[in-house]
Amino acid sequence: MPLMGLDYGAKTVGVAVSDGLGLAAQPLETIWRDSEKKLRKTLQRIETIVAARGITRIVLGHPSHLDGSEGERVAFCAQFKEKLEQRTGLPVDWQDEWLTTAEADERLAERGIPRVERKQYLDRLAAAIILQDYMDAHPEAR
Repeated sequence: MPLMGLDYGAKTVGVAVSDGLGLAAQPLETIWRDSEKKLRKTLQRIETIVAARGITRIVLGHPSHLDGSEGERVAFCAQFKEKLEQRTGLPVDWQDEWLTTAEADERLAERGIPRVERKQYLDRLAAAIILQDYMDAHPEAR
């Protein structure tokens, strides 16, 4: 059951997918947009990936604070989640995304990727971390 992981940000959405066995998450791409409110092309791209890869479930990073409280980003993500469910007809599950961007940045730095080049990889790698955390916590979803 192929899964998709998403790291939703103000101007980007990182996209990751599971491998054929559902064991490993792989970074796929970063979807860029001009404004947080412009989602039509973003949703179209996600629909295209879902159809092409036979995705059965979407995992969306939940941006709560480390203490469990919810900031303003959660409201934007919740709206995005509703639109995803409506457009794709798929279940969209939350996965805590605590420090995933920091972890992704650290991994890229360890591999010698210059800071100036990391942004092009950062969101898709964060999405892969989110998806891998979900798959590890929910083996039945594979």
